[in-house]
Amino acid sequence: MSKPFARFQATARTTLLACCAALCAAAAHAQLVEEVPFVTSPDSVTLEMLRLANVGPADHLIDLGSGDGRIVIVAARRFGASGLGVEIVPQLVEASRRSAREAGVADRVKFEEQDLFRTDLSRATVVTMYLLPQVNLQLRPQLLKLRPGTRIVSHDWDMGDWKPDRTSEVAVPDKKVGLARSSKVLFWVVPAQVGGLWCGSGPLHEFSLRLKQEHQEVEGELLRRDRARTIQGRMEGNVLRTESTRVGALVLELEGGKLKVIDGDGPLALVRGQAFTRVDAPSCPG
Repeated sequence: MSKPFARFQATARTTLLACCAALCAAAAHAQLVEEVPFVTSPDSVTLEMLRLANVGPADHLIDLGSGDGRIVIVAARRFGASGLGVEIVPQLVEASRRSAREAGVADRVKFEEQDLFRTDLSRATVVTMYLLPQVNLQLRPQLLKLRPGTRIVSHDWDMGDWKPDRTSEVAVPDKKVGLARSSKVLFWVVPAQVGGLWCGSGPLHEFSLRLKQEHQEVEGELLRRDRARTIQGRMEGNVLRTESTRVGALVLELEGGKLKVIDGDGPLALVRGQAFTRVDAPSCPG
């Protein structure tokens, strides 16, 4: 084989691979657009999403699949928040930017054409979504890693076995998707992770907590020497609220590596201000 022909073959092969890569990227882009169609959230639903999340001036809201940008713009104009809208359709991004300028909030909001799965959510205090169930489930691991207390709101679709903390329903008489003439608004607070063994100190030195956690649901045992009482509770961001037992209920707040008792009733009211420390061991020392 001549050298010029070999060089031609190599060049043709490289060009073919580049074309294939470009076609694959275009197909992936088209598939995402097809998977998450643009359907407008009615104004009443938008307001309920922002109300349920208690959006205010201190919030930075990220809307995943922002469409025409209305959620981000209303959050800025009516509630004083800053925000980012993430959308993969260029025409919708440009339309959102124009709307933000017309609404006078372009200094507080941005709209970006990008893949929502690659979006940095670390600044968000609120994340809003009107996606499809399978997309929500794909996003769930990323959402659960956000700062405890971050609020998540979804229009219509849930997160599988991560049950919402609150749900409301809004009448939408002219709804064009599905048979129902209403929309669900589902709300979650990202829970801190408290599973494991926690050992008391000071007045709590005889006590320990052994906890198991599934999303915001927590169960385990409060142990004192050889006696154990079953406890159940829920995480609300950094705060664990246990149900009342014969020894009372506890409200604990995660601060670094400590679970601090911030409230309680019954005999446990006497240990307010004390804390349990997380340990990576099969049992507490002593």
